[in-house]
Amino acid sequence: MGGAAGFRYHQSMMNDPQPPASTADREVEAAARDLAAALALFWQNRLGDALLGAYLIGSLAHGGFNRRYSDIDVALVSEDGLSEAMIAECRDEAARVAPELAPKLSLFWADRGFTKGRFPPLDRLDYLERAVILCERERVALPRPTLAEVRTYLSGRPFTIWAERAARFAALDRLEPSDHKPYLRAQLYPARFVFSWRTGDVTSNDTAVAHVTADPPDGLDPEPISRAMAVRLAAADPDALFGERGCLPGQVAACKALMSR
Repeated sequence: MGGAAGFRYHQSMMNDPQPPASTADREVEAAARDLAAALALFWQNRLGDALLGAYLIGSLAHGGFNRRYSDIDVALVSEDGLSEAMIAECRDEAARVAPELAPKLSLFWADRGFTKGRFPPLDRLDYLERAVILCERERVALPRPTLAEVRTYLSGRPFTIWAERAARFAALDRLEPSDHKPYLRAQLYPARFVFSWRTGDVTSNDTAVAHVTADPPDGLDPEPISRAMAVRLAAADPDALFGERGCLPGQVAACKALMSR
């Protein structure tokens, strides 16, 4: 639909159906969308014609938003990208508009050519195939990341970070509240990893967990992943999963073996 200053607003390019959500999740999701819309207006005022588009990606775009464990993934494309000062201004604006949600903001950004910024291959897939338009002056076309590019990305820093966190969690004697979210993500990550490694695509946690449950790679135990998904859906503390921390090195080894094949 049309909008002021040549912008189009609030169009969805989702292909996947939204999974059921609790009333509490829907309420927080609505507030998260309001925050994202406010940030899109902020960028329109801040960048003017240099803003090409602002979008929702992640669980706000392809489903599965969780009031406790989901980030608010906002993507922005502009002529020249963003400076560190601009990013700080955006975070300040988020804190002013919705202080309780601002810590959840995860900002992805790129210049027109996608030559600089923070926009990894899986998030570019989200932008290309599932993004929800907050405002858009011009749709920037770019090549879809190939399976080889996705695998190169997954086998680099994301795998290293997950493996290091898995080793740390496996060695802990207790789980601090500050570790709840990263611990649950460490237990869930193999599902996202395996799905994207095999398909070269990105999806919701629900679909990824269903994928590895139906067809786990050799050595991967889907049971802890399924239990972690249940904790996520309930927005519960993951303390009940802490006894399963010892499985994490094995999950890392199974994913490493999958990469070697």
